[in-house]
Amino acid sequence: MEIAIIVEGKNDKSRLSRVLSSEVPVHCTFGTLSTSRIEALRKAVGERQVYLFTDPDSSGRRIRGMLRDVFPDAEHIYTRRGYSGVEGTPEEYLIQQLEKAGLEEYILYPEPPPAWDV
Repeated sequence: MEIAIIVEGKNDKSRLSRVLSSEVPVHCTFGTLSTSRIEALRKAVGERQVYLFTDPDSSGRRIRGMLRDVFPDAEHIYTRRGYSGVEGTPEEYLIQQLEKAGLEEYILYPEPPPAWDV
């Protein structure tokens, strides 16, 4: 299955790139969704399964609502309200949410610390 993730901004994209395989395209709305931006996203995503991962604030909810109409079959990924958006979400929690969405095959898990010989 080919997938694509849509986030709000470049910092969100950067944050996700630390825990996702580079084969997963992450597209940004850049905060505003004009008709031309929506069409560009639709074209960039193509036939891929879409995952929406926006911030839990009013702007993120508004963008998610607009994208829900454009991509009605999209899966939704959420972060906690206590975090400052996707970009402020700890990597461990991002991984948990990606696993919850069934995206384990695309996750770049951190290397475990080296074992100390005692």
